[in-house]
Amino acid sequence: MGRLAGKIAFISGTGAGIGRAAALLFAAEGASVFGCDIDADGAAETVELVEKAGSVMRSHAPVDLSTQAGAKEWIDAGISAWGGIDILYNNASALRNGPFDSQPVEDWYFTLRNELDIPYLCTRAAWPHLVARGGGAVLNVASVAAVRGAPFLPMVPHGAAKGGVLAMSKHLCAAGAPHRIRVNTIAPGMTRTSATAPFLDDPEGPKAHLEARIPVGWIAEPEDIARVAAFLCSDEAAFVNGANLMVDGGDSAMAG
Repeated sequence: MGRLAGKIAFISGTGAGIGRAAALLFAAEGASVFGCDIDADGAAETVELVEKAGSVMRSHAPVDLSTQAGAKEWIDAGISAWGGIDILYNNASALRNGPFDSQPVEDWYFTLRNELDIPYLCTRAAWPHLVARGGGAVLNVASVAAVRGAPFLPMVPHGAAKGGVLAMSKHLCAAGAPHRIRVNTIAPGMTRTSATAPFLDDPEGPKAHLEARIPVGWIAEPEDIARVAAFLCSDEAAFVNGANLMVDGGDSAMAG
């Protein structure tokens, strides 16, 4: 029996990266997983990988979670497929970085829409189903950028959006208390994904500097984040509520 046996877990952004790693792990731990992505091919490949591993997953793609209609569409499809929800892992996001004084204002709105609106809208859509279930777990994704600046890359919209996720999660913790809904946040540090690989593989990039300042000495892999997410969404974390867990190898604990 896995730590998520009997749970129905909705995970957004399962087409690649951390979302794919989470889908594989949550399913291996016994959950019935319902994923989604804006990338239909990536989402389908993840389902195939989960099923090849002998686990259970369904998915809904393509879907744009940054709209109220899209978020509701995903949640409704999952409720139709599995009959309920125990876990909502708001993993999906998209961002645009750039110099503060020259980055297009449209990038600000794009990042807020895809990093703050998505978890808000998906949680709104899932909330009545979690209440009807008698409780559950919501896990939102913030970032180290929510609590500190990044000297190697300007990311004002990203930091602001993820700071909003942190604040929203605290208030959702209070709103969920009467319904036995736990709400926590994880704040990953730099993680190797298809999106960050070009940045990390750039010989002139900051990878060596980043690894040198991280106490554990390496850049996170998607599985490093997924394992923490699985714990926080499990009954083993039943007394963990309203928390923000830094998953950054100790980077944010270092001064300077």
